Amino acid sequence: MKTLQDVQTWRGLRAVDANGDKVGKIDEIYLDRNSGEPEWVTVNTGLFGMKTTFVPISDAKTTDGDVRLSYSKDQIKDAPNVDADGQLSTEEEQRLYSHYGRGDYGDWDGSTDRTEGLGLADDGLADREGRFDREGSGGTSGTVGHDTSGPTTDDAMTRSEEELRVGTERREAGRARLRKYVVTEEVSKTVPVQREEVRVEREPITDANIDNALDGPAISEEEHEVVLQEETPVVEKRAVPKERVRLEKDTYTDEETVSDQVRKERIDGEGDVR
Repeated sequence: MKTLQDVQTWRGLRAVDANGDKVGKIDEIYLDRNSGEPEWVTVNTGLFGMKTTFVPISDAKTTDGDVRLSYSKDQIKDAPNVDADGQLSTEEEQRLYSHYGRGDYGDWDGSTDRTEGLGLADDGLADREGRFDREGSGGTSGTVGHDTSGPTTDDAMTRSEEELRVGTERREAGRARLRKYVVTEEVSKTVPVQREEVRVEREPITDANIDNALDGPAISEEEHEVVLQEETPVVEKRAVPKERVRLEKDTYTDEETVSDQVRKERIDGEGDVR
């Protein structure tokens, strides 16, 4: 069981679940009115910490500056919605215990609400301990009211309003990728080629060639051979870099309107108020 001294520094600390995952920040401590010992904490959860969730702290402990709760993040975030108005009603506490699978409610008769906020601000701890002593001995506790300024308030009320806070979060909207693949296509090119052909030329005997004509035997057999040449196309392929391709991201700014309902407290006088 946690004592007041154990939890007086918890407000504002980060709350993590049983696996060490962040849940939110601790806002308020709630005491058991019967024993005066800490029973619950409220944790600000959600995107902007605007949701308040009650979590039992009988098994909670501090680890590396965080408060480790003995429940999963999903179970904490799915807890019943209960207004953090300074106390838990009997029905609210029963719903919470049922959600967390605990039978800690015991044989409480339900005649009065047994849980209320601690209000650990400034010297609130010392004041709260003294007030429990006075209540336990049957004394009076002065001005009594249930307000955000403390379960037992002074002679004024605090009027609060909900404010709409809107921000943005990044999420994956799609993916793009470059993929290189190979295709085959026909390419035709025309190239000139040369070839040699033989033709027979005959020339009469003249004074100019008579000597060559009579150089040799008068009658004989003879062969002359000529080698013919031709060109044929030769194909060679090689890879040549052509361009560089990359993906670039451009950022565009649009405007979206977000609407939600906010609550506002109003204070009116009753009775003989001018």
